[in-house]
Amino acid sequence: MYALLLKVMFLLPPERIHHLAFGAMKLSTRFTPGRWVTSKLLVAQDPVLASRVFGVDFPSPLGLAAGFDKNAEGAEAWGPLGFGYAEIGTVTAQAQPGNPAPRLFRLPADRALINRMGFNNHGAEAAAEYLAKRRRGGVPIGANIGKTKVVEAADAAADYAISAKLLGPLADFVVVNVSSPNTPGLRDLQAVDSLRPLLQAVLDSVSVPVLVKIAPDLSDEDIDAVADLAVELGLAGIVATNTTIRRDGLRTDADEVAVLGAGGLSGPPVADRSLEVLRRLYARVGDRLVLISVGGIETADQAWERVLAGASLLQGFTGFIYGGPLWARHIHRGLAIKLRAHGYSSLSEAVGAGHTTRA
Repeated sequence: MYALLLKVMFLLPPERIHHLAFGAMKLSTRFTPGRWVTSKLLVAQDPVLASRVFGVDFPSPLGLAAGFDKNAEGAEAWGPLGFGYAEIGTVTAQAQPGNPAPRLFRLPADRALINRMGFNNHGAEAAAEYLAKRRRGGVPIGANIGKTKVVEAADAAADYAISAKLLGPLADFVVVNVSSPNTPGLRDLQAVDSLRPLLQAVLDSVSVPVLVKIAPDLSDEDIDAVADLAVELGLAGIVATNTTIRRDGLRTDADEVAVLGAGGLSGPPVADRSLEVLRRLYARVGDRLVLISVGGIETADQAWERVLAGASLLQGFTGFIYGGPLWARHIHRGLAIKLRAHGYSSLSEAVGAGHTTRA
C-alpha cells in the first residue's frame, strides 16, 4: 500500500510533499487520542531495545536524523511515530532561507536523495521556543547545530556557541554539524586546528552531552584525528556519517545525476562507507565514545550489522522516506528478534560484538 502511495507522492516536487507529509504527521500526533492510536500502530515497545547512553535513557535505538524537522516543530511527534529519539535541525544562530529551489531531488532507482538545502531554518531562538513547549515524558531530542552561512569561519565558534546556549538547556544532547556539503567552507571546520576551538566553545556553553557529526568523505587519517580530538576534549560521541559528495556506483544514469547538480547524496549509496567509518571509529575510540551510525540503513539486518560494528544508536532519514510510516517499527522489531536469538538481554550487550557474533 505504501509503495503505491509513494508513487503518487513522487508526482509532487520533493520539498512540497515533505511539507505536506510533515504536516500530516504533526496533526496525527497533536492531540492525546491521535498520539495514542499512532503509538499503538507504529511503536515497537520492547524492553530489550532500551538503553542508557551518555546518561540519557533511550526507549529504542533508531532515531530520526537531522534534516527532517529543521525547526523542532514536530519534536513531540517522533516518539508516537516509532522513533526512539530524534535530532532537530540543523539549526543556525541566525534564521536563513537556505539555497535557492529546487534543492531536493529523488533518485528512485537508488532509493536515494540529493539535497542542497543549505541549513534553511528559522534560527535558534525559534527552535528554542518550540522545544520549550514540548511535553514531559517524550523521547529524547537532540539539537543539531550548524554555522550561519554569512558568518566567517574565524567567527564560527562564537556562532555555534549562540545556538548551543539557546538549545542546550532544552535538548537532551547537542550535535555539532561541521559536515554538510551545502554551506560553503563548512567542511573545512573538520580540520582539527579549526575544530578544536569550535567544539570547546560548545562544550563551555552547555551542560548536556556534546557530539560531533562527520562526513563520509574524510580520509581515514582525518577520521582518526577527529576521533582523537573528541576523546581529548571529552565529547560524548560521534555521529557518523553525513551525506556524501561522491556520485560513483549509482544506478541512476550519470547524465541525469549531473543535471541535478551539487548536493549531499544520502541513502543506500553511502551505506558501505558509513559502515567503514563506524568500524574504524569503534576500533580506535569505541570504548571511550558513543557512536551513532547513520547512512543507508534500510533494514533490520543492516541495523543489526551497525550495532555489532559498534553503534550504540542509529539514525535514518532517507530510509524513512522510502520505507514509510512502519519503517522504524519494522527495524526495531527485527532488532529485538536478533538480540534474543543471539542470547542478549539488552541492546548494550551487543554493541561492538561483531568480532565474535555472526549476523
